Amino acid sequence: MTASPVSEKGRRGFVLPSLSVLGPLIALLLACIFFATQSDRFLTSQTLSLVLSQISFVAVIAIGQTLIILTAGIDLSCGFIMALGSIVMTKFAVDYGVPPALAILCGLAATTAIGALNGLLITRLRLPPFIATLGMLGIVQAITLIYSNSQTVSGLPNALNFLGSTFKIGGTPFTFGAVLMLVLFSVAWFFLTQTSPGRHLYALGNNPEAARLSGIATTRLLISVYATAGLLYGVAALILVGRVGAGDPNAGQTENLESITAVVLGGTSLFGGRGNVMGTLLGAVIVGVFRVGLTLSGVNSIYQVLITGILIILAVATDQFSRRKA
Repeated sequence: MTASPVSEKGRRGFVLPSLSVLGPLIALLLACIFFATQSDRFLTSQTLSLVLSQISFVAVIAIGQTLIILTAGIDLSCGFIMALGSIVMTKFAVDYGVPPALAILCGLAATTAIGALNGLLITRLRLPPFIATLGMLGIVQAITLIYSNSQTVSGLPNALNFLGSTFKIGGTPFTFGAVLMLVLFSVAWFFLTQTSPGRHLYALGNNPEAARLSGIATTRLLISVYATAGLLYGVAALILVGRVGAGDPNAGQTENLESITAVVLGGTSLFGGRGNVMGTLLGAVIVGVFRVGLTLSGVNSIYQVLITGILIILAVATDQFSRRKA
């Protein structure tokens, strides 16, 4: 007796989730179980709120980092671009008396322009993304410190602090910055999965020459990816300003590592062409869970940096294993 076509199709259609999908979920589950045993304050709605608040600006940076890594690039300057954006916004509003909305636009324009400059260095001068953005890291850090005189900008108007304000759900406070982060992830998911430019971006990461021969304007697409990432760094700067209530020229020290960690933990390949932005959100949550969990457990903050380094090595090793298996 032969099996029906429907049953055969059902068997053929059943595919186990890939390691890049299962790995982050398992890691998050194990981390939650472990930290729940270390602190009775971990599995609470307040902890969820704290995790979302702490990862909000890093996660927005990670959206831009995801777009870049999908093209087989990388951006090491993201954290300091965010810091410059926060200084431009706050100095324009506080020192120059510019209306807050216009000051925010100036900060977003500055970060977008630097992102586009990264794209131009990579496409026009043919610099490797690692080298171009490493050089830009030093340049932007110096500009930020010189422009701010290494001074924090405080006394901000309420409009610049808005994303740090909270609303309550069931008695638990959540920041508007965390809500904006989730909205941006939804927009990025729609762009990557439901639009032609999103599919072109995957094609560019898989095989740039094949993408060019198929009619995709690869140079223009790559510049727009880096410019869009720069814009997202500016939004992250606004979230950070709202969270800390000031413009800090020394911000952005570790955000490049943390954003890359979130991307690779979420299953996006550093070799380009494979991954999804919702995985990046999951990766950012894992980083946030480890940070908050270690803090609640009374672990010294230096070990948080150690754990971040271990996580990124494990994630890249998993990516390599899945590529070889494929």
